[in-house]
Amino acid sequence: MKFIVYILYSVHRDRYYVGFTGDDMNSRLHKHNSNHKGFTGKEADWKVVYIETYDLKVTAMKREKEIKGWKSRRMIEKLIGLGHPDL
Repeated sequence: MKFIVYILYSVHRDRYYVGFTGDDMNSRLHKHNSNHKGFTGKEADWKVVYIETYDLKVTAMKREKEIKGWKSRRMIEKLIGLGHPDL
């Protein structure tokens, strides 16, 4: 089983979301774009802009925590190779 650390972007909110999953990425994205309580539930325009894959769940969880710990839009955009959010 592969574990995925991913970054989503919403044009409407002009925000990034960092997460990880052991599920199929298409299924996970569908959940993010469905109407639900939570950070991504208010908009349905989230798209995947970055993915890293890991063999171990613990490694993926540590990487997700590391990226979230940055609390820096500039560092996230540097990671995904953007100078600006015009995706």
